[in-house]
Amino acid sequence: MATAKQTKAARSNVRKAQAGAKAKKTISKMPAKTRTALGKQGAAVAARKRTGSSEPKTRAELYELAKKQDLPGRSKMGRDELARALGKK
Repeated sequence: MATAKQTKAARSNVRKAQAGAKAKKTISKMPAKTRTALGKQGAAVAARKRTGSSEPKTRAELYELAKKQDLPGRSKMGRDELARALGKK
C-alpha cells in the first residue's frame, strides 16, 4: 500500500506529465545538450546489449552504485569521475 507521500508524489508526476503533453513537449523541442545526453545514454545501453558486456555504464547507473556505497560528493561528479571513484575504469 502506498504511503501518503508516495500518493502525493504520484499525483504530482501525473500533473506534470499531463502539462507536458498539453505543451507538446517532445524530444525535438528539448535543448540540444539534453538531446545529446539522451542519445549518448541510449547508445551506451545499446552497445552493452550488443556485446553482452556490463560496461560501459551510464552516469545514472554509476550514480546508483555510488549511492549504494555512500560516496561523498557523488551528485557533483560526472560520468568519468564516478567511474574513477568507483574503480570501474
